[in-house]
Amino acid sequence: MRPAAAMLSLIGVWFAAGVLVSIELLPLSWWAMLGALCAIVMLGDVFRLGRQASPELTRELDAVLPLGERLDVTLRLRHAGKRKRRVRIHDMHPGGWRVEGLPRTVDLAPSRELNFSYALWPASRGKFAFDGCQVELTSPWRLWHQRRTLDVTADVRVFPNFAPLARMAGLSVELASRSVGARLQRRRGEGTEFQELRDYRVGDSLRKVDWKATARAGRLMSRQYRDESHQQVVLMLDCGRRMLAEDDGVGHFDQVLNASLALAYIALRQGDSVGLLACAGENTRWLAPQQGAGGMDMLLGAGYDLRAESTPTDYLHAASELQTRQRRRALVVLVTNVRDEDDEELRAAVKMMSRRHLVMVVSLREMALDRAATGDTDSLEAAIRTAGALRYLDQRDAVHARLRREGIATLDVLASELSGRLVERYLAIKRAGRL
Repeated sequence: MRPAAAMLSLIGVWFAAGVLVSIELLPLSWWAMLGALCAIVMLGDVFRLGRQASPELTRELDAVLPLGERLDVTLRLRHAGKRKRRVRIHDMHPGGWRVEGLPRTVDLAPSRELNFSYALWPASRGKFAFDGCQVELTSPWRLWHQRRTLDVTADVRVFPNFAPLARMAGLSVELASRSVGARLQRRRGEGTEFQELRDYRVGDSLRKVDWKATARAGRLMSRQYRDESHQQVVLMLDCGRRMLAEDDGVGHFDQVLNASLALAYIALRQGDSVGLLACAGENTRWLAPQQGAGGMDMLLGAGYDLRAESTPTDYLHAASELQTRQRRRALVVLVTNVRDEDDEELRAAVKMMSRRHLVMVVSLREMALDRAATGDTDSLEAAIRTAGALRYLDQRDAVHARLRREGIATLDVLASELSGRLVERYLAIKRAGRL
């Protein structure tokens, strides 16, 4: 409970009357009677405010939210009284989230419902709670404000940003792949599963011509193939300290999760199954490969609260876990940040996994390294920084080269380019029939 502006004005009038009493322009008894009247009015207004019922409020909010996307939250208020009321509202959303449209002051008509929305941008992944909604009521004579908390709690989960995937729902696999930045070369008939017969097109290989169908139709007919489906992909994500890096304020690990979702979406559309192995230190989280529309839901549910930790990743332990859990041959996409000190352990882990699986090592590169390597060298300090960055990148390249010499596919990429390059490489592997 706190006084309103009208209350301060009333006290000011009483104070002014006291000044008049002090210079003997008003009798003291009048000032005392005015003070008693003011006190009665104030107490009466407090009593009436206390008897007012709080407005009824409901909140319309999805239980699952995408990270960083605008969310419109709708509040519905209903006032059961007989007179119009002015209410100031502030929803108790998770702290640190950007918000527009709060607090809001509204006038509630009697026995009417009022709806309004405000915008919210989830700032981090995980589980969060709306602890209620604060409403500030004004007393009937507008002398007091009272703040009340309405018990309208809600629990939400913030997932990696799946909104771009929803926008790809009506697109073909090729268009969806291009929308995330994959550069694809259109190829016909290079899959391994027969799909259909179609008219011969200029550029088709003669090996694809079906001569029996040609004889029946009286025109050249070609066999159309598609990439083999029902294969398995395992996203092996490094959740260790290497993923704590950021580019322009955006964490590498959040970008890894977004890219992993894009790859999973394309793979599921291709008829493949997608699983997850997240590793930090000796801690792992496993989701067996899932197929179909439910596979994406399972993947989101298994990985939405993953975070990069300040611990080194044990590659050998992660490889051992994979060999134990994933018996069937799969494409294993290991996303990490390769350093030269990882050389022996990483190569040993990849060699272990390669006995059964097709392994691709994806190494994220900090944007700051590229900037330092190509920066100005007009001062000694800048020259030393550039030389250090170049040496560091050369050492990384040497690790990648040793992996490639052992037959391991590698991808050295900036985090911002990861989605397109991952999808591009996955489709190339599918079309080449390597899995």
